[in-house]
Amino acid sequence: MIVSLETMKANLERVKSLIRSAAFRAGRREEEIAVIGATKNVSPDTIRSALAAGLTRFGENYLQEAREKQEALPASPAEWHFIGHLQRRKAREVVQRFALIHSLDRPELADEINRRAGELETRARVLIEVNLAGEASKSGSPQDRVESLVTHCAALPRLSLEGLMTMPPFDPDPEMSRPYFRLLRNLRDELARSLNFPLPELSMGMSTDFEVAVEEGATMVRIGTALFGPRKE
Repeated sequence: MIVSLETMKANLERVKSLIRSAAFRAGRREEEIAVIGATKNVSPDTIRSALAAGLTRFGENYLQEAREKQEALPASPAEWHFIGHLQRRKAREVVQRFALIHSLDRPELADEINRRAGELETRARVLIEVNLAGEASKSGSPQDRVESLVTHCAALPRLSLEGLMTMPPFDPDPEMSRPYFRLLRNLRDELARSLNFPLPELSMGMSTDFEVAVEEGATMVRIGTALFGPRKE
């Protein structure tokens, strides 16, 4: 299903209005929060509508799906973010195709991204994904290993570590996500202070809980359904 330009404009304005209100409640500015359109199973035509509506950042979970969309939109101003689990063997192409990787979760992957970025003569921008709930079904670094992973990444010359990402256990009640968002923010603040290493970005919050995420300090929210409607999984 293709989402029309008119619908996309209305959806994007609604999301931005909710972000604006949540930011106000937290004493923040709307401009501090970037909307990442989570485009898994979203067609290139719908992405064109989103671009025309003013959305420029898009998050993809799978390399093959992202590749097809990028090739269908060769001259677009889209900024692509990789938000899914990343396998080491796909690191080179992901570094080549994406502006920011949200899902770095282990030293071996950091080393591979660093090596591939060196081959491509670039620097790879990354976030560390943290599995705060310890869910076996989800990727992400355990909380007690994040400090050592930050230290490891900081020593890699082709890596630009910019912050942390998390995805709480799904719950229809957004308030159930708040403790995880607050924990990630506190973890970021503690690491930045103890390691003297700035970590400005917090990627957290999706369609069901992004207002709570903004209240707790999110700088990036990954929005799918609220922008593009229900999609086939």
